[in-house]
Order: sequence, then structure tokens, then C-alpha cells
Amino acid sequence: MHQPSPQGTAGAPRSVAGTPPSVLGLNTYLMYATGKAARRRLTDTLAAHGLRLWHLTILAMLDEAGRLSKGDLATRLDMNQSDLTRTVTDLDAAGYVECARDASDRRRIEVTLTPAGRHALARLQADVSSTETELLSVLDHEERERFTALLRRVHVQLEEGRAGGPVPRPAQETAVDCA
Repeated sequence: MHQPSPQGTAGAPRSVAGTPPSVLGLNTYLMYATGKAARRRLTDTLAAHGLRLWHLTILAMLDEAGRLSKGDLATRLDMNQSDLTRTVTDLDAAGYVECARDASDRRRIEVTLTPAGRHALARLQADVSSTETELLSVLDHEERERFTALLRRVHVQLEEGRAGGPVPRPAQETAVDCA
């Protein structure tokens, strides 16, 4: 079911929940406010599983890329090494990942998704999909596809811009386990 956009007279945005109409004309504000609401719902969905967004992101990265070192994970996800270590430790304690020293370079700790991690990821993806469907229920199927394509295009441009800057170097890995 498609609902009309908040338009006042002469096509000007109409105030929504006290938001000034002039601000509703700013795409950056709309992305911020929508993203904030989406993140809150996603956070609630993940919290029901005792997890956070970084947990989901790491599980998905390992599922798609296979075994990765902690340094590679941190670099690919543009994640602080200490945050990555803490999150991987959580996933290891839950039995969702395994950590092992690289046989060819004992300084590197490699992280692998376990079968339990794959199962948890499938459950998470189903719940996240339901949350996304609810969030985007105001859009019909074609609008959702177009919305996704446009967001992805903006995201890719931002990621390419980020990658064009200095490449972060992986931190030295010294711990034996996931910690």
C-alpha cells in the first residue's frame, strides 16, 4: 500500500511530527532520520538474539569471504581492531566462530565461521528481513527495488571515496585465542 508523501500546499513538504518543513526538503536529513529509525529497529531485532550489528556484519563477511585473519576483517569492515577483537571474542564464546593461528604466519589469527554460526546467521537474516519488510511497508515492490538500487548506488560511491583515502594497516596480532 502506497501512501502519499507529506506535501503541503504548492508541493512544499508538510511538517511531520514537529520537523520543520524546510528540513524535510533535505535528503541528508531524511537519510539521517530514516537511518536512525532503521538502526533502532535493527538493533532491537539483533538484541533479541543477544547480538549487535557488528556481530551480524562479521558473521556475514565470514560467510561470504570464508576464513579471514582478524586484521583482514578489521580492514575490510573499516573496524577498530579492539572493537573487532571484542566482537570476535563474543562470537567465539557463542560458538559461532573459531579462531586459530595461521600455520604459515604464527602472528596471524584466522577466524572461521562454524556450522552453528551459519545457522545463527540464517536465523538473523530471516528476522532482519522481516524487520526490513515492516520498515519499508509503505513502499510497493517496485518502489522497494528502486529504493534499494538508489541506496546501493550512493553507498558504493561513498565506499569508493573511503577506499580512495589512506589504506588502514592491520594492527599486530599477538593473542593466541580470539581475545
